[in-house]
Amino acid sequence: MPTATIQKKTACNRDCPDACGIIATIDDGKVVRLQGDPDHPVTQGFLCHRTSRFLDRQYDPSRITTPLRRRGTDFVPISWEEALDEIAAKLIAVRAESGPAAIMYYRCGGTLGILKAVCDYYFERFGPVTGKSGDVCTGAGDAAQMEDFGDEESHDLFDLYNSKTIVLWGKNLHVSSVHLLPIVKAAQARGAKLVSVDPIRHRTADLCDLFVQPRPGGDSALALGVARVFFETGSQESLLARAEAYSQGPAALHIGWGMQRRKNGSATVRVIDALAAISGNIGIPGGGVSYYFKRRAAFDTSFARRDEVAPRLLPEPLFGPAILEANDPPVRVLWITAANPVAMLPESRTVARAIESRELTVVVDSFLTDSARLAHIVLPATTLLEDDDLLGAYGHHWLIESRPVVPAPAVVKSDYEIIQELARRTGLEHEFADDIDTWKRRVLRNVADKGASLDDLRRGPVRNPLVGNLLYVDRKFPTPTGKVNLVRTVDPQPTPVTAERPLLLMALSTADAQGSQWLASAQQGPATAVVHPEAAPQFQDGGLARLESEVGEMTVVLRFDATQRRDTVLMDKGGWLSAGRCANALVKAQLTDAGGCAVYYDTPVRLLPVE
Repeated sequence: MPTATIQKKTACNRDCPDACGIIATIDDGKVVRLQGDPDHPVTQGFLCHRTSRFLDRQYDPSRITTPLRRRGTDFVPISWEEALDEIAAKLIAVRAESGPAAIMYYRCGGTLGILKAVCDYYFERFGPVTGKSGDVCTGAGDAAQMEDFGDEESHDLFDLYNSKTIVLWGKNLHVSSVHLLPIVKAAQARGAKLVSVDPIRHRTADLCDLFVQPRPGGDSALALGVARVFFETGSQESLLARAEAYSQGPAALHIGWGMQRRKNGSATVRVIDALAAISGNIGIPGGGVSYYFKRRAAFDTSFARRDEVAPRLLPEPLFGPAILEANDPPVRVLWITAANPVAMLPESRTVARAIESRELTVVVDSFLTDSARLAHIVLPATTLLEDDDLLGAYGHHWLIESRPVVPAPAVVKSDYEIIQELARRTGLEHEFADDIDTWKRRVLRNVADKGASLDDLRRGPVRNPLVGNLLYVDRKFPTPTGKVNLVRTVDPQPTPVTAERPLLLMALSTADAQGSQWLASAQQGPATAVVHPEAAPQFQDGGLARLESEVGEMTVVLRFDATQRRDTVLMDKGGWLSAGRCANALVKAQLTDAGGCAVYYDTPVRLLPVE
């Protein structure tokens, strides 16, 4: 007898600023529809294209539903007992022989659940083991804001209704912040001017009263030029002001995450921070400079000390070279979860060599990604519709609980269940015996008596009670001087290109996939590279070319777009190395000027004929 159609609420845990509330419609035990929660103040009843189509991924027949062991180039199913017994024995042996630093634990943003910190804590208690330093997503900008303001936070998202001007500097709302769209449109309806500054022409430009398209890496020069006019004229007559933009305060600056993925990325964000400060837009309604909302701020994860106790930290952007070069001791065992470093980190081929050459590599995932294919053991993990966790957002201040709307396949385990089983085999069973709700209450203890207890969250999303609507209203900053620490020296020169390699490669987020979470059908054939027609005069629109950098090359299909700059090549982010579509295989592993971010967008390339 078929069961009734029901609806359950959960949340999206993928790497996105919005942490949306989701309503799942379930028919006969299967999720048949996903909708945005209309009761969530930011989700407002709609989901992005990626999450709306998540059921294609949830029920993809290639999903892993049993532990696997690699034999040659193939994988064979094994039991959880076999997998975990083997892993535990190796962990214990390596710790005894080489010390815990010979084990590396790597977690990234494949899921943003707060309780993934409990898994971090296991490897701390077992070791502590080698960890990572830096942050390939936001690190340079994080460092900039901490240096400038002594903290890193944002005005309430809806404070934009008080803005007369909103500057979106390197921010593509249609792809990376879709739930900001109705808010800025509503602000426009109230009379706000909208400005986009971006070297890439995208749909957001069509919404704006002014679109400025600087050369790649030219953001600092543009911001310094505006600042110079401020000081020389005593007014704000500038390129932006001539369009009645930034001069019409209060003005809010929203900084995207692309510009800080250049060599001078931290300095660039610092220049833009300074522009907000000297224009008088700090500490006022409708002003502020928003780069990041502290998604972890409400949660107490102090039990996991991570970097403070790790015996060694390897820079995340240098993942491949750093593992291969590590010694005293070498990295013998590698545990990867919530990540596909081969596709998502620079020098993908070097990353691949590092992963496959360890004595034991374990990957926790739902699919055989580029990274999982190189592991010795793959452990099947739950999806966002099966997850049980808590979430903050880095695009707003609301907290939410994720709850399983359907059970995971019988053999699949969550990260925490895997850790519990591993703890039982490695002498840590009692420290990880609590159920998931106990951990939720533990991490909520700072806000439980302020309206954000677990019971409160089970009634719906709750705004973080520890954060106000505005920042620095008293003009006091948690810096050594109590003032904004303005940047003093900066090289405003954009990334140089050469006659040999005259184009800069930029692999951008796309509305079609989250990171490298593509469906296999979308990774067939050569990747598409978008260029201005005049950047490829010897090639045809739709034709093949070789795209070459100093570290590699790949075959691409060219698509011409006359709205783009003549000095860029645009590709999709997260292409698969195994399909010959990974732009990161062309990107050299380097660190930004501060914050340990990856230098993704300073890669000179050239187009060559296909031989």
